Amino acid sequence: MPEILALLGSAVMFGLLGGGHCIGMCGGLMGALSLSAPNPRRWPLLLAYNLGRISSYGLAGLLTGLLGHAVANGPAAMVLRVIAALLLIAMGLYLAGWWSGLTRIERLGRGLWRHLQPLASRLLPISTLPRAAAVGALWGWLPCGLVYSVLLWAAIQGNALTSAALMLVFGLGTCPVLLLTGAAAERTRALLRRRGLRTAGGLLVIGFGLWSLPGPHQHWLMGH
Repeated sequence: MPEILALLGSAVMFGLLGGGHCIGMCGGLMGALSLSAPNPRRWPLLLAYNLGRISSYGLAGLLTGLLGHAVANGPAAMVLRVIAALLLIAMGLYLAGWWSGLTRIERLGRGLWRHLQPLASRLLPISTLPRAAAVGALWGWLPCGLVYSVLLWAAIQGNALTSAALMLVFGLGTCPVLLLTGAAAERTRALLRRRGLRTAGGLLVIGFGLWSLPGPHQHWLMGH
């Protein structure tokens, strides 16, 4: 039980630290939705959109978790763990503003997004709750290096349900920033861009990635 709580806490942390990146990826759509919807309906539509987006993260976690479970005891398991750890380190470097190579892996999802984007565009403008949820569900598959990094980390846990839960919690972690609008969003964006916060968050994720790398250092750290 403590182990799963630690994993869930890590997933929330990844979502919160990646909030600045999420603003860049989804902020435009969220801003347009906030401006186009009248005040009484704005929050339900925003919540429905994010519910759809998080549901897609959970589905992706379940699918990759099944793959991770299939190879959990095979020779490919070690390779997946190393790749996942390296992606976490790349995420930390990106969050700290030291290296943007993480964005290059977003090319992996462009083929799928090419088919989904026209469907999402047809649902705009967002005027009903089902439409907001559908757009969010489609937008959840937008190519994103941050999501891919967390997705592979979730997949190596060896349990599909755990992987799905981690992606759902990661999605919840991204919500506070995306749900903010107007002046609050600008203040949050400025906070997330502070050098000290970015560096601290990046170092934290890099440390987690180094810890995730298979090797004798894990036993040494556990012993101390």
